[in-house]
Amino acid sequence: MSLETTLAQGLQALGIECPLEVRRRLLDYVRLLAKWNRVYNLTAVREPLEMVQRHLLDSLTVLPCLRELRSKRVLDVGTGGGLPGIPLALLSPQTDFVLLDSNSKKTRFVQQAVVELGLQNVEVVHARVEEFHPEQPFDAVISRAFSSLREMVEKAGAYGGSEGILLAMKGVYPQQELAELPAGFVLHKSQRLRVPGLDEERHLIFLAPMGGARAN
Repeated sequence: MSLETTLAQGLQALGIECPLEVRRRLLDYVRLLAKWNRVYNLTAVREPLEMVQRHLLDSLTVLPCLRELRSKRVLDVGTGGGLPGIPLALLSPQTDFVLLDSNSKKTRFVQQAVVELGLQNVEVVHARVEEFHPEQPFDAVISRAFSSLREMVEKAGAYGGSEGILLAMKGVYPQQELAELPAGFVLHKSQRLRVPGLDEERHLIFLAPMGGARAN
């Protein structure tokens, strides 16, 4: 099956409307990722077709949730090769994204991808999570296979301020990690996600600061 067909069918299964121009840019991103990956080792996934499923569609499973939150500023912590930030930014032109990673090779690639894709709503930051100093809090802080929930809260919890929410993309439901949440954050809700073409568990975990509006 072609990249175009796999993406189109996946978007339809997710219920996401996507203009042809944006689909083209999503696939341009996959091709760019595959090209750089041969030298920079950005991801263990090597084949572009698998990248469409495991990277594009996996990232876009959270798009409806992000739209529901009506987030205007989103921080992607540990973005790696730009996931989930770049696919989400391509489909959310009214939302500003900051893509943060401590690996300089990866942020160089992400910066190049942002330029080549013409993304006006993305800023790339090369820094350790705990050394990042944003000027204002984010509506949502998202991570995809970045760390444990405890580490995410400890290192990035403050970046959402008192009203922001942390979104952790996980595989199986992280029961043990939730039991080890640090004080100050609570499970707001969880949502099971389905990635078209993959028979694997996915969950999105919503964490809210205790006392914040979302936690009540």
